[in-house]
Amino acid sequence: MNRKVAIIDPLGAHGSSHHFYLFGQAEGLLRNDVELSLYTNNETSSPEINGLKFFAFYKDIFKSKSRVISGIKWIIGTVFSVFHARFSGISIFHFHIFYTNVLVLFNLLFVKIFFGKIVLTLHDVSSFSNSSNSSIIGKLIYKLTDRIITHNEFSKSEIINVNGNLSSCISIVPHGNYTPFINIQYDKEKSKEQLGIPNNRRILLFFGMIKKVKGLEILLSALKGVIKQNPDVLLVIAGKPWENDFSAYQKIIDENNLSEYILLHTKFILQEDVEHYYCASDLVILPYKKIYQSGVLMMTLSYERPALVSDLPPLKEIISDNENGFLFKTENVSDLTTKLNSILSDEGLMEEVRVKGSELINTKYDWGEIGRQTKQAYQSL
Repeated sequence: MNRKVAIIDPLGAHGSSHHFYLFGQAEGLLRNDVELSLYTNNETSSPEINGLKFFAFYKDIFKSKSRVISGIKWIIGTVFSVFHARFSGISIFHFHIFYTNVLVLFNLLFVKIFFGKIVLTLHDVSSFSNSSNSSIIGKLIYKLTDRIITHNEFSKSEIINVNGNLSSCISIVPHGNYTPFINIQYDKEKSKEQLGIPNNRRILLFFGMIKKVKGLEILLSALKGVIKQNPDVLLVIAGKPWENDFSAYQKIIDENNLSEYILLHTKFILQEDVEHYYCASDLVILPYKKIYQSGVLMMTLSYERPALVSDLPPLKEIISDNENGFLFKTENVSDLTTKLNSILSDEGLMEEVRVKGSELINTKYDWGEIGRQTKQAYQSL
């Protein structure tokens, strides 16, 4: 017998593409005969998915500058969502976790008051394994959770390192693709023109929020050795700096005279422009130093672009070198330089890798398959 499930997600479409993940998950679960309700914020528009019950009980929770007011609105949204779901006969409550704080803990405690079962998808395991006060909250959250979903073996092992008792309640369910929710552009010249990118250059793309762990400085340092062999290359950096300014990266650019080989779009990228950045690019580079799962990688493959990524365990679970993508040694500038020059010298291989990456994302990471695996996690409760 299929049980009713509520996905409660206050984040929704606020400041990211996370809502596409939610909608993909919803489609996949519905295709696997799970009766589903989605509770989120009023910034998120209903996807109008057949069979999905959609509720926006979290009202304006990100609009106030006051944390107290935002927290009160969050609590009100949770109370309405849990009450509505529980009295609609829902027993399984699924949350997506990117960080730990007292509001996340409140959500879970409130569900437990009504004897609900809790499933957590952990997008960022580090929130549960650091030495700050949030790790105490994380431990409490673990105690309240009935089933943990993580995206790969690496994340599972990291959780078990924190608490070995959790190994029996962890399910691995991969991150799905973005294919149902994107518009793939194929006119490279038109996309370049729209974004102000020169048409006579081969484009390397660094996309997404610029965080220290994403290793942009490694890519910038490697670029000097790349342009010696490939002077037609242009690195497009598209994304907004996060909790740090761009000065450290600008220093590398200036010291190595790289300005004419870099186009800076260091700003929030509008959703309608995303498809053009990917279309304009020849190769997308993810020089990450630490990651648990990369939405940018899944987006890259969904947009049918080849990806070069650092050989971190979570990324190696997706990418096979020179088959469906490319790998280089993490934080190794010399290896990244060599790899980039090798890729740029073999356009035939780059095209083969692009095609196989597209095939992979639309089979193994199809939402129907993700929904089947998620349903299995529910059925273990």
